[in-house]
Amino acid sequence: MPKPQPAPLDPAQIPALAAAVLQNDRFPVLATVEGDQPRARPVSPVRTDGFVVYVANLRVYAKTAQIAANPKVELCYTDQHHNQVRITGVAEIVADRPLLEEIWSANPLMRQYLGSIDNPQLIVYRVVPRAVRYMQEWALEYYDVPPEWTQRTSDIPPST
Repeated sequence: MPKPQPAPLDPAQIPALAAAVLQNDRFPVLATVEGDQPRARPVSPVRTDGFVVYVANLRVYAKTAQIAANPKVELCYTDQHHNQVRITGVAEIVADRPLLEEIWSANPLMRQYLGSIDNPQLIVYRVVPRAVRYMQEWALEYYDVPPEWTQRTSDIPPST
């Protein structure tokens, strides 16, 4: 059986291809570290602005202590074609009340489950990218999303 040959990629399309993977994976995997042990779990982002990802959490969850001890995290997204995006970054607690209110009003499940934006268990993390990498299925090679795109919250060009 011949080895699959991925289609060549135009480097200018990498940001849009990576953004499309994010849009098509509702449950990326979040990796944290507990001591010397990696921990990974699916999460459901409550907001995504470009490659800046927001994840809701409860204070009683193990990842709260893990992120407090080491805020370096990685999110891994895959789409139905097995294309992959890895966002390596730092998780920080969102304290901006207007932003929290926007996230709260856009997420009915959060409202139903937690009852109030002032629920003391609620934490929303913003994962600020340090690196964003894209891999096309079978390519076995990562392509870096240029740094000028990793902090943007909009204006990612559409893929063609």
